[in-house]
Amino acid sequence: QVQLVESGGGLVQAGGSLSLSCAASGRTFSYYRVGWFRQAPGKSRDFVADISWDDESTRYADSVKGRFTISRDNAKNTVSLQMNNLKPEDTAVYFCAAKLSYKFRYDVWGQGTQVTVSS
Repeated sequence: QVQLVESGGGLVQAGGSLSLSCAASGRTFSYYRVGWFRQAPGKSRDFVADISWDDESTRYADSVKGRFTISRDNAKNTVSLQMNNLKPEDTAVYFCAAKLSYKFRYDVWGQGTQVTVSS
């Protein structure tokens, strides 16, 4: 089982950029599909983007398509989320999550990192 630690959150003005990183421990990280989710105050945790173990398949929420890019480096056990043209509605705690490809639900979670976008 892997463990996940997010970093890179912070405060940015609308239109700015941030890059989040998810560092994983465990030698089998390359077998996992990895995703980013976010949760704004008083709201449910929503899917943002994910990427397959072999970097061949990526998916994005409609709200972030064209602005966010997910990528991974299995040699470094990291997954990144590059966020451009940030909007105040992107403000949330961002969580990294992982699952073995055959599983339906994400079952390994990081502790989250705060992203705040000011208008």
